Amino acid sequence: MKLLWRAYERLAMLLGLGGLAVACLGWLPFALVLHPFLSRQRARHLGRRAIQRGFRGYVWFLEYCCACRFDLTALDSLPAAGPLVVVANHPSLLDAVLILSRLPNAVCVMKASLLDNILFGAGARMAGYIANDAPLKVVLESRQALQEGAQLVIFPEGSRTGNFPLDPCQATAALIARRAGVPLQAVLIEFSSPYLGKVWPLFRPPRLPLRCQVRLGQRLPAEGDVMALTHALENILRSARNPLPAEPR
Repeated sequence: MKLLWRAYERLAMLLGLGGLAVACLGWLPFALVLHPFLSRQRARHLGRRAIQRGFRGYVWFLEYCCACRFDLTALDSLPAAGPLVVVANHPSLLDAVLILSRLPNAVCVMKASLLDNILFGAGARMAGYIANDAPLKVVLESRQALQEGAQLVIFPEGSRTGNFPLDPCQATAALIARRAGVPLQAVLIEFSSPYLGKVWPLFRPPRLPLRCQVRLGQRLPAEGDVMALTHALENILRSARNPLPAEPR
């Protein structure tokens, strides 16, 4: 039985990674064809909705086919809250997928290289996602998106967590919130396993069942000193409970 379960974990890994590739490639031709012919506002509305629904379907697939257990109900209250800077810790490659699956009008600050990635680039550009390669550009474009009513998703560590429970947070999220005059909403992501973390090889099978809970932390008003806001946010995110990276089996 142990050998069978190990084989299933490997199969679940392949199904999970393959399912994400299929979902992204499935939207790719539509994003490429539709984007040039739609107004900016219409393209971004459609692009964000498509990503939200596609990722929601992908999360459902992981739950029913890959022995994953996600508790994301805390995120369901956020769409009605209006413009927010949604700030989360970053233990896994799945983090953005989980958050975006519940936010229909979200803009994500992402690595610039992903905008040229065949899986994510066309859909991300259509949705108006923001590359993190130029700090001033990030702040200005993020403020504009928030003023238009979007919710901004940003991982203030700048990359997946390397030193658990949290790497030092950059001040970008607090600066954006101050400039836009919108609150910072802390989101705590907690996994049962460090699967797809920074030191977990991409093709190393997970330990199943994989459990994840997403909790809402404190919502901070965009007031006071930017560095003080950043330190307050870092203290909140540091309370997320995640296992330390494990040695290979």
